[in-house]
Amino acid sequence: MSGGPVDVRAGADEYDASTGRWSGLLAPRFVGWLPTGDGLAWCDVGCGTGALARAVLAGARPTWILGVDPSETFVAAAVRDGVDAVVGTATAIPAGDAEFDRVVSGLVLNVVPRPEDALAEMRRVARPGGVVGAYVWDYAEGTGVFRLFWDAALAVDPAAADLDERVRFPVCRPDPLRALFEGAGLTGVVVEPLDLPVEFGSFDDLWLPFLSGEGAAPRYLATLTGEHRSAVAAQFRRTVPHAPDGSISLAARAWTVRGVV
Repeated sequence: MSGGPVDVRAGADEYDASTGRWSGLLAPRFVGWLPTGDGLAWCDVGCGTGALARAVLAGARPTWILGVDPSETFVAAAVRDGVDAVVGTATAIPAGDAEFDRVVSGLVLNVVPRPEDALAEMRRVARPGGVVGAYVWDYAEGTGVFRLFWDAALAVDPAAADLDERVRFPVCRPDPLRALFEGAGLTGVVVEPLDLPVEFGSFDDLWLPFLSGEGAAPRYLATLTGEHRSAVAAQFRRTVPHAPDGSISLAARAWTVRGVV
């Protein structure tokens, strides 16, 4: 990394409250879904603060896992938490050809400008017989938290329709994911749902991460006036199912996908 000292928590706390929070729940299940074994070399592309890499370290006994992320702040936070991480991007992974047995990414492919270029690069650094895998949210139907949020936002502000992740991220569906991986020359492509129950102690527990500024929904909220933001929150609160004690139970779905080099 270049430049002056990095505040390893500047921006990382906001990331961990939003994207990192979800990866922390999804990553162990994803690692368990992949064909794994001891003594493999892994690369986590778009590692953020290291949730997926830590799940690999805990559950897969790798010889090495390298995290790659474009944010110096996130890389520094991942390194602080014991992950070997470097600055790089999904389309410029700082590694040689065929270095890894497993090349993975979590909640990343939908936010890169050209996912086909990212897949080509992930395939480049994977060894013959290696596995390339990823998971993304099902924004269209199965992600209850985000679907309820955008439905509430659109009820208050129909002009936000173009920001809805269901519209913005068409790749986050089984057929486009399969086509993406097969188009990268991967074989034996498997796409399966990963369903995750999510629990919140209260509406505030659900709502506060949306104010983090990290992710499409928080960035949208940050553009609103306080009154407008409160109106979205009120609509969201009305549509979220509450238990008598105020707790909230929702279901979330991610799509997992993998293929062999």
